[in-house]
Amino acid sequence: MRIATYNINGVNTRLPNLLQWLEETKPDVACLQELKAPQDRFPEAAIREAGYHPAWVGEARWNGVAILSRDAPPVVTRRALPGDPNDAQSRYLEAAVKGVLVGCLYLPNGNPQPGPKFDYKLAWFERLITHARDLFETEAPVVLAGDYNVVPTEADIYNSRSWMKNALLQPESRAAYARMLEAGWTDALRERFPDEAVYTFWDYFRDAWGRNAGLRIDHLLLNPQAAERLVDAGVDAEVRGREKASDHAPAWIELRD
Repeated sequence: MRIATYNINGVNTRLPNLLQWLEETKPDVACLQELKAPQDRFPEAAIREAGYHPAWVGEARWNGVAILSRDAPPVVTRRALPGDPNDAQSRYLEAAVKGVLVGCLYLPNGNPQPGPKFDYKLAWFERLITHARDLFETEAPVVLAGDYNVVPTEADIYNSRSWMKNALLQPESRAAYARMLEAGWTDALRERFPDEAVYTFWDYFRDAWGRNAGLRIDHLLLNPQAAERLVDAGVDAEVRGREKASDHAPAWIELRD
């Protein structure tokens, strides 16, 4: 079972890129972030024609998440992250697919920091940690996949010198991510590549893609039941180099049946 996460950076703008990648790699589950489309503008017909059953939570200009399932419709269990009923941003979707509980998330960027956007990022992260604690106890395999907007360590960025003031690298952001690992969640990409530079994001500026000046901010975290089934993980980095590509590349795992 292949589960992928892909910050598409505009699902309608990048629809040809998305459909090409789905056809080439055929993930069983694809988690999308940054749809940048209201609920009624999601390209449902094209996704279904490609062989996928979609569930999504849209938003007019920004954010938005979706879960696409290849064999059967995803059984949605949550359409928002619990903990703040006043939070109207579309950043979390959770569904059961073929016996695996998949949480698709788009954690706030937090820039500029310090300030209210960074405060919101940390508060959202605390809510995720609390909810993840409940999910961790379930007997089913759980995968929390998405754009975490956190560079976990210096090994996850080409060179941090020009990023030191960015919210993605702040000690508070990294500490929150580390707490999830300390609680028992497995970082699948780092499990697969313990000593290698693996990136999922390359900025549009300063020829970041051409220089391989990347960051790893898209993660798949597994509870023990999912981690024991992990057989492979990777990044479809070549997708980033295509015409009109997202600034992210898809990351994926494979779980044995």
